[in-house]
Amino acid sequence: MNTVKFDSKNTKVVAHRGLSGIEKENTNAAFIAAGNRSYFGIETDVHRTLDGKFVCFHDDTTGRVAIDNMTIEETTFDTLRKLLLTDRDGVRGREDLKIPTLKEYIATCQRYEKTAVLELKNEFDKEDIVKICEEINELSYLDSVIFISFAFNNLVKLREIYPEQKVQFLTSVYSDELPELLKKHDFDLDILYTELSEERIRLLHEKGIRINCWTCDDKEWGENLAKWEIDYITSNILE
Repeated sequence: MNTVKFDSKNTKVVAHRGLSGIEKENTNAAFIAAGNRSYFGIETDVHRTLDGKFVCFHDDTTGRVAIDNMTIEETTFDTLRKLLLTDRDGVRGREDLKIPTLKEYIATCQRYEKTAVLELKNEFDKEDIVKICEEINELSYLDSVIFISFAFNNLVKLREIYPEQKVQFLTSVYSDELPELLKKHDFDLDILYTELSEERIRLLHEKGIRINCWTCDDKEWGENLAKWEIDYITSNILE
C-alpha cells in the first residue's frame, strides 16, 4: 500500500492519527510512517489514564482496536500498556502495536521535524492541561504543537496558560456565528471537510482565521479544498 498523491498546492497536509491509512491508527508505527513521508504534521489524541499518565488513543474505550475492552480514564497506564492492539486487518499479534505515550509521540514528531497536531479528548482539568504542556516542554517542542479540541473550554484554559499557543476549535458543523466566535477568542478552525465551500473559506480568511479540516480521504475533494486555499487538510491517506 501507499499514500494517494494529490495536488495539495500550498496546503499543508496532516496525517490523521499518524498514517492510519497504512498503519494502525495512533501507534508508534503510524507516527513513524507519517514521519518518513512529506506530511507537514502528525495528528493524534491524548487521554489521561487513571494514574495520571498521558497516552495517545482516540476512543474512550479500547475494544474497537484492542478486542479487550477497557475504559482509558479508569485504567492504569501499566495495564493499558500491556494491551496488544489489532493490526488494520483486525488480527492481533504485532508486538509493536501498543498504546503510545504522549512523550513517545512528541519525540517522533521532533525526530522527523513534524508539527504535532494534538487533540485534547474530552474535557480536561486545567491542571492536566498544564501537565500535558509541561511534558511537551521537557522536550522543548511546545512551539511546534497545534492543540485541537471539540471541547471549547479546553482551548480557553490552554490559552489562559499559554496566550500565544496555536489552537484550532474542532467542530462537525459550520454556523453563521462561528467566524465571529473564533475571531473573538483568536482561535483557528478544524472542521468536517464537507462543511466547507470556497465562499466559507474566503469569509473565514477575511476574519484572519486559519482553517484545517478533517478527515478528507477523497482526492477530488482534497484538490478542490487546496484550490480554494484552505490552510491544512487532515487525511488518513492523501499526501
